[in-house]
Amino acid sequence: MPSWSLTDADVLAQQYKYTFYKPGVAEISKVQPGEVVKLIFAFESDDPAAPSAERMWVKVLEVLPGLKFRGALDNEPRYIKDLKPDDVVEFEARHIINCDHDSSNNLVERYIKRCFVTHRILEDQERVGYLYREDPDRDDDSGWRMTAGDESDEYMDNADNHSYVSLGAVLSVDDSFVGLLDSPSGSAYARVEETGEFVPVDAGS
Repeated sequence: MPSWSLTDADVLAQQYKYTFYKPGVAEISKVQPGEVVKLIFAFESDDPAAPSAERMWVKVLEVLPGLKFRGALDNEPRYIKDLKPDDVVEFEARHIINCDHDSSNNLVERYIKRCFVTHRILEDQERVGYLYREDPDRDDDSGWRMTAGDESDEYMDNADNHSYVSLGAVLSVDDSFVGLLDSPSGSAYARVEETGEFVPVDAGS
């Protein structure tokens, strides 16, 4: 038995749809022999410095019925000892995490820009209670700032209580506000506790 196994990336994409992207069936059905696709090779190791998996490219040799494939490893494994370049690998559409055919519905890319968010949301898993958008500070900044709404002034003044992360990372905790993210700079919203709905408010209120 090999020391490695292929990760079912469909499961990861369902669990982490805003931070883990994989091509869908429409994109994978376009894959042809000669193209390369990326797979996750999971393994166990006694090396404490080793990761739990290696992400490696495989050159497609044959497309089989049912979106199954045969390919040849196109990378040199760093940790997996019983796998080498050109070894034949059999896999399915659910294992592919990258290919040459892009999707227009890539939520990870759509929400890759960053925002400032308090740890009441990221660490305590509280829902977003207040969010506002200002002019971005830099190219990777969405301009969005988010709080749970119950943070004290003292809490907000401590920079250790804030993180600068992708919008997708916040959406993975709470995506109830996703429909507001195209709002222009200067927009602000607060959650109504009784209904859970967001209503527009004056920024800073």
